[in-house]
Amino acid sequence: MATGVPLIDLQDFPSQSQKLIEACEELGCFRIINHQIPITLMSEMKSVVRSLLDLPMEIKRRNTDAIAGSGYVAPSKANPHYEGLGLYDLGSADAVQAFCTQLDASPQQRETILRYSQAIHELAMEIGRKLAQSMGLAGDLFMGWPCQFRINKYNFTPETVGSSGVQIHTDSGFLTILQEDENVGGLEVMEKKSGAFIAVDPSPGTLLVNLGDIATVWSNGRFCNVRHRVQCKEATIRVSIAMFVLGPEAAAVEAPPELADSEHPRLYVPITFEDYRKLRLSTGLRAGEALELLRTPNS
Repeated sequence: MATGVPLIDLQDFPSQSQKLIEACEELGCFRIINHQIPITLMSEMKSVVRSLLDLPMEIKRRNTDAIAGSGYVAPSKANPHYEGLGLYDLGSADAVQAFCTQLDASPQQRETILRYSQAIHELAMEIGRKLAQSMGLAGDLFMGWPCQFRINKYNFTPETVGSSGVQIHTDSGFLTILQEDENVGGLEVMEKKSGAFIAVDPSPGTLLVNLGDIATVWSNGRFCNVRHRVQCKEATIRVSIAMFVLGPEAAAVEAPPELADSEHPRLYVPITFEDYRKLRLSTGLRAGEALELLRTPNS
């Protein structure tokens, strides 16, 4: 286990409820075990990801955006060592099939992607239920919310050691489930109190969960939207697989009545995920600062 990153056993609820909420409030990041996704499937998916990211550029560019930033991302001036492929609406079997078709996935690759996407989507829904229950709320928190899938490749060379793979940022959605590269580290998360970065070392067979900006809005400021970055630690290729739970498709995000009262007035005005995503893009505020623009007059 990485120092400072809480470990949550998904098969040990409700006794883990308090630990889960504390992790969400204090760091905005935790590692989960006993998540029911087979190690073999995780390994097969990593192999598929590596092969897809090794495809010729003309094929990768067929992976077009459904919403801005949801398709292929080529290396850029800001992140020259990074590239990624994306899929919007992981919970839709049709969207997953279309993603596979864009990239000429083989029948075996297609089956692995379908099985993995279904398993990770089910896991996200389970985490949503555990979070809601731990906060004393009923229902399926993430039911019907679009989820985005992104597979990432960092092309690290001897010249890039010590440099940044991805700049400091927060995720815009509610939470991200990350399958890290079990062999190559580099992810670092910022402690809220000290502002210091903690290295998140790989832990094979586990999954990492990061909370994003929408979680802070929904929780009325209780949950920490963790700032994080990727640093180049060694000259090798690093691969990661991320699934983002974004926000409700059309409804505005706001704190449930149970989390806002006279003692805890609403800190943020209601906003849809789509409007918030556009706000981040238009302002260039990528590390949680855009939330300040949503502050209510009394907060």
